[in-house]
Amino acid sequence: MTLSNKAQEIYNSITEDTKMGDLKKLAKVIKKDHELAMELWSTEGYLPRMLSVLIMDKSILTQSLIEGLVKNLAIQTYDERNQITEWLMANQLMKSKATILLLESWANHELSDLRRLYWYYQARLRWMGKVPIQNTLELMDAIEANIETEQPEVQWTMNFCAAWIGVFEPPYRKKCIELGERLGLYKDYKPTKGCTPSYLPDFIRIECAKRN
Repeated sequence: MTLSNKAQEIYNSITEDTKMGDLKKLAKVIKKDHELAMELWSTEGYLPRMLSVLIMDKSILTQSLIEGLVKNLAIQTYDERNQITEWLMANQLMKSKATILLLESWANHELSDLRRLYWYYQARLRWMGKVPIQNTLELMDAIEANIETEQPEVQWTMNFCAAWIGVFEPPYRKKCIELGERLGLYKDYKPTKGCTPSYLPDFIRIECAKRN
């Protein structure tokens, strides 16, 4: 796609030194501009795509458009892809009932990035205090049945969801801890300084202690 003068100017202003905070400030100046967002997305650059996510028009985000955007992410690194989709969820998909309904339908989507968003959304509901939630037993059954064979990005997010279920929903705490002990996922992973370990028993113990 040939960029408009406006899109080219913005694209040229984004450098490797541009911070996430800079993108957020720029997005506040631009406001909503879906056409510009699609131009920036077409550049395939990580930071331009992060800005693109911030200025999209959520009312235009249909299932087919979202699927197309996500398929385009193959060029990004693993971490970049995860970050872009997380910003897409937080800044667009959770802002309207229509896109939330889409999120809630992706548990078994063929695209792993959309399955990942489904589980990240379920985890987010819990750490944001949206309990009691009626689908916890269904989620736990799905986690136990599928987590061992899922794609790495989905597996991690399913584990993340189970961790927050264990923290915020005491009736399921023992079940989540036992699941972690049985599977041993992330048991030997050393977390980044200041971050909670991903191993379920440790995560749940540490996060529960913080709240007590």
